Amino acid sequence: MTHLIPLPRERAPRPLLLDLFCCAGGAATGYQRAGFDVVGVDIRPRPNYPFTFVQADALDFLADLIATGKIDRYAFVHTSPPCQAGCALTVGTNQSRGWGGAHVDLVPPSRILLEASGLPYVIEQPNGRAEIRKDLTLCGEQFGLGVLRHRNFELGRWTALQPAHAKHRGRVRGWRHGEFFDGPYVAAYGNGGGKPSVPELQAAMGIDWTDVREELTEAIPPAYSQWIGTQFLAQTRTGVAA
Repeated sequence: MTHLIPLPRERAPRPLLLDLFCCAGGAATGYQRAGFDVVGVDIRPRPNYPFTFVQADALDFLADLIATGKIDRYAFVHTSPPCQAGCALTVGTNQSRGWGGAHVDLVPPSRILLEASGLPYVIEQPNGRAEIRKDLTLCGEQFGLGVLRHRNFELGRWTALQPAHAKHRGRVRGWRHGEFFDGPYVAAYGNGGGKPSVPELQAAMGIDWTDVREELTEAIPPAYSQWIGTQFLAQTRTGVAA
């Protein structure tokens, strides 16, 4: 009797996502969990980035992909342009220290190239950035995280439903104007004022592959991008996304 040995199934190809201004891979990890393969690009070396990484100027890299037609290998683009020029947490500090014009706003040139790419995309920014559409706003409480970390997302060539903004359970732990407040959330920025330890930050953000404080404080919690990526892929499977 001949026994048929089943051949191993080949894994269906996963769509490829371009992660620009990628930092240490908070967003990338969420997208990978949602079902993407990811290539990250950042101008600084990022040895903790957990996926394929290219050290380059993000906008130059995108422009070259468009010019050479290699952009077609990607299905989606996520961008997190540096936010210091307009972030609500830094504007006041920048002005008080005379830094007002020190940061270049990379959102407009990013949007121009993203539109030229022809791909669906996301531009992510924190509160205080007026130059993006707030098509989607996410908060750590929506995902049971130990940070609030509100982030806004402009969605290009696709749409997503806005989940309800869950009521905050209390305050962010730390010092405010000489008084200490306790609460269920840690402050994922800066160093002073009762800021959390690195292990506390890792636990609150859901990030365990980097212990660099700067990378943790700049990161998007992977839960956010996993939700976004899952929404997008569900739409593409049903033919809803453009």
